[in-house]
Amino acid sequence: MVYADGAETVKVITADEMREIDRISIEEYGIPGIVLMERAGLAVALKVKEFYPDKKILVLCGGGNNGGDGLVAARNLHNRGFKVSVLIFAKKNSLSPDCNAQYQIAKKIGIPVEFRKDLNERDVHGAVLIDAVFGTGLSRPVKGSLAGVFAFINDSDVPVVAVDIPSGISSDTGEILGEAIMADYTVTFGLAKRGHLLYPGAEYTGRLFVEDIGFPAKILASEKINVDMIDREMVSGLIPLRPKYSHKGDYGHVLIVAGSRGKTGAALMAAKACLRSGSGLVTLAVPESLMNIFQGRVTEEMTLPLPDDGSGVLSSKAIDVILNFAAQKIDVIAIGPGIGVSNDTEKIMNELIQKSTVPMVIDADAINSIAPPHPPLGKGGQRGGISKGAIGLLRKAKSPIVITPHPGEMARLLSQESEKEIKIKIEKDRIDTAMSFSKETGTYLVLKGVPTIVTEPEGRAFINTTGNPGMATAGSGDVLTGMIASLLGQSLNPVNASLLGVYIHGFAGDMAAKGKGEHSLIATDIIDSLPDAFVQLLDR
Repeated sequence: MVYADGAETVKVITADEMREIDRISIEEYGIPGIVLMERAGLAVALKVKEFYPDKKILVLCGGGNNGGDGLVAARNLHNRGFKVSVLIFAKKNSLSPDCNAQYQIAKKIGIPVEFRKDLNERDVHGAVLIDAVFGTGLSRPVKGSLAGVFAFINDSDVPVVAVDIPSGISSDTGEILGEAIMADYTVTFGLAKRGHLLYPGAEYTGRLFVEDIGFPAKILASEKINVDMIDREMVSGLIPLRPKYSHKGDYGHVLIVAGSRGKTGAALMAAKACLRSGSGLVTLAVPESLMNIFQGRVTEEMTLPLPDDGSGVLSSKAIDVILNFAAQKIDVIAIGPGIGVSNDTEKIMNELIQKSTVPMVIDADAINSIAPPHPPLGKGGQRGGISKGAIGLLRKAKSPIVITPHPGEMARLLSQESEKEIKIKIEKDRIDTAMSFSKETGTYLVLKGVPTIVTEPEGRAFINTTGNPGMATAGSGDVLTGMIASLLGQSLNPVNASLLGVYIHGFAGDMAAKGKGEHSLIATDIIDSLPDAFVQLLDR
């Protein structure tokens, strides 16, 4: 993603927020809408000129202001010597006032303009398409002949530059509304939209450019806009600096409660990632019957044996051991990787959440131990809202909690419909789902996935911009758990620890993929790339 020169904000907006920015700019600041349209169209034209200096241009317009932007782009390209033609997919008498004004200008300067319902091979042959059919306000599915036009464009392999957002993509969720145009580049204005970053919209957006067209900076920086991107500039300033006069006790002591028979690797990866992220001390608390296994594999980590049930799974008798040890020596507890799910793990989680006096990072089976696997049906057979057991328990926490579910674990925390159905809903609305959960439970949520979303109880959300498909591999989440716990132990607050953790996790994964490839990437490759990731981010 590229911002116009001088842009400092990384805020991300909805369609309603974009309409409000337009309204305030026009009504309260007195900036004519036609002036904003002129600057938007010019920004698109300059990008097209940069990307495709020798191509003929076909501009596809709708009847609204997005179409007006496209007509301005057509005029500017025509004036720069490009061969330009325009097709408008709307009735002539339905054009918005500003779009109609741009249509009249285009006719007068000699740009070929047709009102059409279809598209053919001769139209697109050898051309670059500018998609200015729909903007950010689209809320209904694209149907009929226009859906056929969009499908034809995607099948034709013609280059596409989208104006504001690819037509057919929801600017709020990234969802495909019926049919959508897949762009190579998208030029948007003022701020990025959620649909540019959420899938599948992110894939349809191509390379995104965010251009300044004259919206007042004060509006774009408004605190009312509560979603931001996590980018390099944001997180590089969060990395804890190390005074020359310091010792290991200054960098946190993390207790990692993890592992069970058959799942010892999860515990070891979380611990190693914790150390690689800067922790001064790490104690690995594991079932006592597995101690010989762990003792043979740990080096820098210390170990704490915990009572188990004889089968390599923690016993509820471990509760007092964990709490007493934490009260004496520990800055952060991370719990969950590989612990399994049983009646005892449910008791452990219930007690720790209510009694721990230090922050906790809850992941994997620890999440499953507080989320009922099959929530009871309510009246009329409906499941509704967040699981009452989970929300009630999390609200009782004495210390801050960072909870890091993947969509399947998140679905188990939400007692609606079946797990499969709620996973689909989560993926359609990752941001609002996560924000609602944080607000209701008072937790800091890291909703893992593509992209990972971080939310805080105060109502802010952050969209991560690093990571790759190779990270969809066993143990990747355990690595992230160790990293966030480590950063919490180094005195970062929960939201900053989460932001820095997810960004560097993805950044290290991207570095590992360059050397290993996405297909061969494994979780320990991410750990191995952490040192270089920190070094690069500190080189600012």
